Amino acid sequence: MTWTSAVGRGSRVLLRGIVHGLALTRISPNLLTFIGLVINIGAAVLFGYAKPENQQRMFLYAGLVIIGAGIFDMVDGRVARATGQVTQFGAFFDSVVDRYSDLALFFGLLVYYARANRFFYIVMVAIVMTGSVMVSYTRARAESLIGQCKVGFMERPERIVLVIIGALFNHMAPVLWVIAVLSNITVIHRIMYTYQQTQLREGTREPVAASSRA
Repeated sequence: MTWTSAVGRGSRVLLRGIVHGLALTRISPNLLTFIGLVINIGAAVLFGYAKPENQQRMFLYAGLVIIGAGIFDMVDGRVARATGQVTQFGAFFDSVVDRYSDLALFFGLLVYYARANRFFYIVMVAIVMTGSVMVSYTRARAESLIGQCKVGFMERPERIVLVIIGALFNHMAPVLWVIAVLSNITVIHRIMYTYQQTQLREGTREPVAASSRA
């Protein structure tokens, strides 16, 4: 067994232990989701209160807090399944809260760059926020038309991992570039994919309609 597989196995055991413990309390999965949002807001506050002279320390704290929020993000669905509390509303609520969590983190960065008087990165964070929302929106809207649209790379887990890396290693600027570019590429990819799928569906329906008229 390699050390990486050992770490992975240990992490899974720890995660199962956390889920089991939470399941015994019969806590609402929606409450866990909401707690994750509150923790992410705390990370956003750390971003916003950072100054150039203490940026590295504050960003490090924010990155660690986001990791803590990620634990709640990982366990809420598992706790729901373990306690038989899986509901359609729970899935909806989780998606909505995830959007607020994302926007809170980027809003914190927006405040930081505004206080540091770095206009270019204010615009960059705004582009990132727009791209992040549109990645989710294009998938939701496409799946209302074609059933499934999971194409593209820059989903929420990838964005969060990149933000954590940028915060922990104090390299947020290149992280923002990567998210801005890949998020919007993902949006374009989903638009093209949805166009292709709708054209195929409309093309297969036309002969049926013609034969029925005949």
